[in-house]
Amino acid sequence: MKRIVFYLVAIAMAGGMLAVTAPLSGHADEEAAPIYGVKLPAGYRDWPMISIAQVGAPVNDIRAKLGNDTAMKAFRDGTRPFPDGTIIARLAYQQVASEESNKVIRAVAEQRGLPPEQIEKLLAGSFVAGPPTNVQFMVKDSKKYAATGGWGFAQFTNGKPDDEATHKTCFGCHAPAKDHDFVFTRYTP
Repeated sequence: MKRIVFYLVAIAMAGGMLAVTAPLSGHADEEAAPIYGVKLPAGYRDWPMISIAQVGAPVNDIRAKLGNDTAMKAFRDGTRPFPDGTIIARLAYQQVASEESNKVIRAVAEQRGLPPEQIEKLLAGSFVAGPPTNVQFMVKDSKKYAATGGWGFAQFTNGKPDDEATHKTCFGCHAPAKDHDFVFTRYTP
């Protein structure tokens, strides 16, 4: 009986150690992005939307910006610099034409009496989110990432972190937004 209790206690302690040492920012079995060590945050797809954006040629993608609870509070309150614990996600999707959407746009435009050349312009700019391209994260930890304005960065494609060369460009890209704590995204309530 003592041996069974000992084994149960040992198993419980081992499980507790795993829970304590598992990273809070993601899943223990996932790879971390080079340089910053950021992992895919658990549940990020369920975070509230901060904003959306569209990037034209040659990238041609649609981007959804999401934020964890800390990020959302900071955006709503206008808190800058962002507090430690803020995580901002950027999900990118290829822009694709949608015949279903275009049928509706064409029907409404014709109903309103728009000329054919205006209808074609409308359809030329009509896109929906297609296949995902990648997901990026900004993680605020002013001590850990002091050299990069307090932010750690990550980019993942198909669930795997992109290479070190890609991650070396992150901070330089965000440097022009220094006056906004290196964040380009504006909150869209």
